Amino acid sequence: MKLSDFKFEVPKKLISLYPSDNRDESRLMVVHRDTGKIEHRIFKDVIEYFDEGDVFVTNNTKVFPARLYGNKEKTGAKIEVFLLRELNQELRLWDVLVDPARKIRVGNKLYFGDSDLVAEVIDNTTSRGRTIRFLFDGTDEEFYKTIDALGETPILKDFIDRKVEEEDRERYQTIYAEHVGAVAAPTAGLHFTPHLLKRLEIKGVEVSPITLHIGLGTFRQVDVEDLTKHKMDSENYDIPEKTVDLVNDALDAKRRVVAVGTTSLKTVESSVTANNRLKPSSGWTDKFIIPPYDFKIANSLITNFHLPESTLLMTTAAFGGYDLIMKAYQEAIKEKYKFFSYGDAMLIL
Repeated sequence: MKLSDFKFEVPKKLISLYPSDNRDESRLMVVHRDTGKIEHRIFKDVIEYFDEGDVFVTNNTKVFPARLYGNKEKTGAKIEVFLLRELNQELRLWDVLVDPARKIRVGNKLYFGDSDLVAEVIDNTTSRGRTIRFLFDGTDEEFYKTIDALGETPILKDFIDRKVEEEDRERYQTIYAEHVGAVAAPTAGLHFTPHLLKRLEIKGVEVSPITLHIGLGTFRQVDVEDLTKHKMDSENYDIPEKTVDLVNDALDAKRRVVAVGTTSLKTVESSVTANNRLKPSSGWTDKFIIPPYDFKIANSLITNFHLPESTLLMTTAAFGGYDLIMKAYQEAIKEKYKFFSYGDAMLIL
């Protein structure tokens, strides 16, 4: 497929700046692949579509406050540093983006607030990318606490046009977030509440995690018309044995296996046995799923409404079928569903 196949207009007013007042009361569009039927529900109604023995696969990655603001030595110029990934814990080396990049050269030192945190730029990676080494005398625990205190929740300001607020620390995080490492939230999971998870448990639905630490590459603009030439950034993942057992038991019993988010979907499809079952593994994946694609593990998907020409939309279209998903998106625009990270949800059955 081509990039232009995913080009359409979303009115700016439909890109949600804030989450719904209650997580599980966002809107839910239900798309039935077998009939093409589209329903309009509330997210907590999702429980009505599942029964005992079905499995929800969630992504329990935890977003860390990845955006730091510092000052360049001597000039005092304000610099934004976006932490992408830790390269070496012992040496405190990090892969980052800096803005404005033109002011940051190898050898520059950056100072952060009134803290003892200082960083030295040691290499260039891309036009905005740098490798930096934090100079900090405390323990690892003290270092991470300092980052947590100084950092800002990394909502994607290119799309959510407002300042970060204190509420974002809690709302831009799933309630089951556990393993720190993501710079963006697995947004399909933002709709779940403890009450909804308890109701699923009472009904006999299993909820079991994988981990995929989402990087900014997921949101990087696709700039090639031929989608097979687009290269995804690698992201670190882990699929535990318990989740594997639950998923494979569900598949054997012909039950529903629900990927909560395209990140969960990509992860399980990155670790498939020769007989189309999930296997435990950990490592890095750069899997890019576009139509057509034969899914081996998940047979249902919960996802948010994504922006045009995004890799997330392409993966959703691969799962739901291109024509049906494009029709559903036009329906979503007509019905004024909210898009992007804090927006509404879609369930594809």
